[in-house]
Amino acid sequence: MSSWEDDDSAAAAAAAAAASTDVELLKRAWRNEKASPEILRFDSPLVSRVREQIQLLEETLDDFGESGVDDLVVSLYQMDLDRTLFLLRSYLRLRLQKIEKYMMHISKSEDLLSRLSQQEQRFAKSCTEMMEKHLEQSVLSKLPYGYDSVTRQSLSSTEDDMGIPFDLIIIPEPQLDTFVFCKTKSDVGAFQLDDIGEEVVDLVADDLYVLRYKSIKGLVESGQIDLI
Repeated sequence: MSSWEDDDSAAAAAAAAAASTDVELLKRAWRNEKASPEILRFDSPLVSRVREQIQLLEETLDDFGESGVDDLVVSLYQMDLDRTLFLLRSYLRLRLQKIEKYMMHISKSEDLLSRLSQQEQRFAKSCTEMMEKHLEQSVLSKLPYGYDSVTRQSLSSTEDDMGIPFDLIIIPEPQLDTFVFCKTKSDVGAFQLDDIGEEVVDLVADDLYVLRYKSIKGLVESGQIDLI
């Protein structure tokens, strides 16, 4: 075998290994997003790499069709493509569903907005504007002057409080006290679950736990714990 063929084989093997790793990372991001009550930070570099790999797989399958590659090989590549497409679409769909559900809550938080991709931010803004227009036409326009705001209960309010008077509308917020199943990726050691130190748990690598999301959200964000 010539040296260039060896180089091509090595490059193909490296690309395949990278693609497999990225798919596993996407699967982890999908699981975390699915189990988390709040929207997590969008992994833009990972999604970009996965989209590039999807494009490469599609181009490879087109080449296979023209060169008459064995049907079994084509089928294996098609399975990889279908699996990756499913994970990516499901991951993005989960995030859009959370944005639709919590759009008013997200729009009030710079931290939450910073977790969205640029496309998601535009989507959230569009959804919020449509919701505000609907509320204006159906509810707020019928209220007395000074109470016709989506974000403030009256003119006397100095800050936005996301409350329309008389509890006409409740702004949905994620329930961070929800219990979640999780698995530690490494030894964390004694970890305080509350603010006063009465609840402490020893988090051991590869162990499964059922804990309040609010207590471990920092560990999820840092990648020390995976939700399942």
